[in-house]
Amino acid sequence: MENLSVNPTKIATKWALIYVVVSIVITYTFQFLNIDQNSPAKYIGYLPFIAFCLLAQKEYKDLSGGFMTFGNGFSVGFRYALFSGIILAVFVFIYLKFLSPDVLVKSMEEQQTVMADKGLSQEQIDKALEMGTKYGAIFGAVATAIGSLIFGAIVALIGAAILKKERTAYDIVDSAEDPTV
Repeated sequence: MENLSVNPTKIATKWALIYVVVSIVITYTFQFLNIDQNSPAKYIGYLPFIAFCLLAQKEYKDLSGGFMTFGNGFSVGFRYALFSGIILAVFVFIYLKFLSPDVLVKSMEEQQTVMADKGLSQEQIDKALEMGTKYGAIFGAVATAIGSLIFGAIVALIGAAILKKERTAYDIVDSAEDPTV
């Protein structure tokens, strides 16, 4: 029988907080090293996200006596993705709005060039830049939350499929784990 004292929300929250701290460090490291936002190095941020999702699922499995259903594994991973996406979205908003608004300005300048290359009129470009400047931090936060949730669901599905281990009729329940035996 599964240990009912294992709290998947607590585990997911712990790993989400660890991921957000690592993500903040990566963000400021890239800014400090002046790495271009469009550089392939930006994909480095996905590695801790994947690793911490799998670690959250593994911790849940370990605390459940080495057993975890696919549904429980997905639940832990999805909660991790949800919590990390929400917390990271708050950081992204604060980062773009208050801490480093120059990142948003630089992004708008790059977009201006892209829009001009596509043949948009100056009036259309100005209107788009005005919207981006006004709502860019909100757009960034919402995109972060939604993107984390979608990517996290995929990672959680894969992790749950890899780490699942359901009890069989031959698995002996230790009487120390289950006092009803």
